[in-house]
Amino acid sequence: MAANPYKRPDHFTRAAKKRGFAARSVFKLEDIDRRVRLFRQGQRVLDLGAAPGSWSQYAGQRIAPGGKVLAVDLAPLAKTPPANVTFLAGDVLALSAEAFAALGPYDVVLSDMAPSTTGTRESDQAKSFELFMRALEIAGALLSPGGSFVGKIFMGPDFSAAKRRVKDLFETERAIRPEGTRGSSVEIFLVGLGRRA
Repeated sequence: MAANPYKRPDHFTRAAKKRGFAARSVFKLEDIDRRVRLFRQGQRVLDLGAAPGSWSQYAGQRIAPGGKVLAVDLAPLAKTPPANVTFLAGDVLALSAEAFAALGPYDVVLSDMAPSTTGTRESDQAKSFELFMRALEIAGALLSPGGSFVGKIFMGPDFSAAKRRVKDLFETERAIRPEGTRGSSVEIFLVGLGRRA
């Protein structure tokens, strides 16, 4: 039986810990931000599936001063977030879009959500697609015109449908496999830039 690569700390895990971030996933968002210039001071950001919290930490730093982040997850954040990050405990699939509207409208909606994997590829991909489409639905409802979206999805038969929906909502659509993604991972991030009015 092959060793689980997710259990071994790699250089990204060690670097995240050294910089005070909750998880190595921060480097995925940092790379996406570097490529498409997601963040600027004063923005309002919605982070769906935020735990353990590294994306909210990073976004909170990048949009300060004046910006605010609403972080939403069933699980609590692993570290105390910056003062400009508010945490909402809840199930993204069950809460109405209005539940996320407190700090909206948003300039950026993020989703690093992933299902609890079963090892059955088709089932895991279908659940990932459901989470992605829910995040995109919320982004469509709560983003300001010109706003941006980043969502994780597992590669599979529904990927092209997800891409088409991003193209419907945004002026620019990009698929990015960022630095920090493990070689064995089937995840990719779809980015929408310029929310259509």
